[in-house]
Amino acid sequence: MTSSEAFGIYVHWPFCKAKCPYCDFNSHVRHQPVDAMSFAEALAAELRWMRQRTPGRTVTSIFFGGGTPSLMPPQAVGHVLDAIGGLWPVSPEVETTLEANPTSIEAGNFRGYRAAGINRVSVGVQALNDHDLKALGRQHTAEEALAAFRMAAKVFPRVSFDMIYARPNQTVAAWREELARALAEQQGHMSLYQLTIEPGTAYFDLHAKGALAVPPEDRAVDLFDVTQELTAAAGLNAYEISNHAVSGQESRHNLLYWRYGEYAGVGPGAHSRLADGETRLALVAEKHPETWRAQVLEQGSGVTEETRVSPCEQSAEYLLMGLRISEGIDLDRFESLAGRPMDSSKLAGLKSMGLVKRNGNRLSATADGRRLLNAIIGELAV
Repeated sequence: MTSSEAFGIYVHWPFCKAKCPYCDFNSHVRHQPVDAMSFAEALAAELRWMRQRTPGRTVTSIFFGGGTPSLMPPQAVGHVLDAIGGLWPVSPEVETTLEANPTSIEAGNFRGYRAAGINRVSVGVQALNDHDLKALGRQHTAEEALAAFRMAAKVFPRVSFDMIYARPNQTVAAWREELARALAEQQGHMSLYQLTIEPGTAYFDLHAKGALAVPPEDRAVDLFDVTQELTAAAGLNAYEISNHAVSGQESRHNLLYWRYGEYAGVGPGAHSRLADGETRLALVAEKHPETWRAQVLEQGSGVTEETRVSPCEQSAEYLLMGLRISEGIDLDRFESLAGRPMDSSKLAGLKSMGLVKRNGNRLSATADGRRLLNAIIGELAV
């Protein structure tokens, strides 16, 4: 399946029990119960609006992200999935993923999600020691996380074990031991993200004050190298810079993003990239949940921004996303988007330094290049 044939739907559930100090996603804490079904109805209404913009598509992947989608009642998830099935043709091989936090309450919903149609769960374990889990603002212990993951592995055909490394004061030896423990539990897919300090987060403020000690750059590189070493030894291919899987277990929805495919996003703060003839539209929805819901009820959609992506911007986005994955990018597609071939002298320079490689008409980053990906993209995008 080529990226042009793939069409994904992203569903954003914005609510969390607590705001994690490292998180810069559109997430909100409500101290009163959320009327989940009213938000599910609004999601269905926005899906109907999106259907008018996307005729002729077949849904190949669905992803519930957040926020914390595992706070959704199973009937709300089912309502959204039923709406999608009634609006578009859905591939028989559709991947339907839900991000889940591993508290015991949320894990109690797993069988209901499976009955509703979820066939893949991404479990946010994040760490396997309680001290770091508390520092990360997580609402579960390491043992609760492992119990939830094991339950998910029994309920769903596919599961991902998700962790964060390069945490404050983390050593290479500690991460090696922790990752080895996680690898003994994983079921074919792991998302292993290096902690980044993002503006607007509590960690950013602490770091700016000198009150948060993140690993220095050389140790962060060592942590990355250990991650690659141990996952490869366990038979998990690094198909994306932070994602590792046995063949066939790769996240199809995320591959759609990285291959610069087409997707419709619904929910507060959701983004979309929709084809419009030879061009592409970027849509962004209102971030505040209750304001978004009111706008959907009034107008059919919570979209507040709609812009046409220029050819130059499309080629830059394709480069930014595509060089993250091991398969890399198609140079013909880059040239078609950019309206120009990639600079051959820059390519030659990067290749001579061992940072990129070419296989026919595909360009990808080498193992060394993945450590310097931002610099490579910056060089080739201009």
